[in-house]
Formats: sequence, structure tokens, C-alpha cells
Amino acid sequence: MMAARNRNSRGNRKPMIFSPWNYKVLALGLLLVIIGFSAMYIENKVQGIISLYISPIVIMAGYVAVIVAILKHDSGSSTASDQSR
Repeated sequence: MMAARNRNSRGNRKPMIFSPWNYKVLALGLLLVIIGFSAMYIENKVQGIISLYISPIVIMAGYVAVIVAILKHDSGSSTASDQSR
């Protein structure tokens, strides 16, 4: 009975939308955005070097990483899931 339940639960699983690489890049992008805004808040100067030059670059890098993580499709992951069906 238990073996049949485990077999059915594996068969009914839907494939993951993203690969592990996508999740790692998404987490990195969100971390960069948080670090960029935190650095801008900590310096608290309008004409400061960090808040004027470094933080916007870090924030934009974070946004680019998030966009790449969402849009990049790993072609190897879809063929592996198609073969298991």
C-alpha cells in the first residue's frame, strides 16, 4: 500500500518551472537589489560616491540578473522531463 502511494505521488508531480540555476541567479539578483538599496540608505548623502555611482550600478545588476533568471530557459531540463513521461 505504501509503495503504491509513493509511486503515484511521483507520477503526479509536475515538472519544476525553473532549473536550480534559475533559482540561484534569481536569489543573487534579489540579494544585489537589497544590498544596493541598503548601501544607498546607509550612506544617506545626496552627493555621496556610494549613493550616486555604486548603488545604482549594483541595483541595475540585480535587476538584470532577475530578468535573466526569469527569461532564460534551460533546454536540457525540458528534454529530461519529456523523456521521463
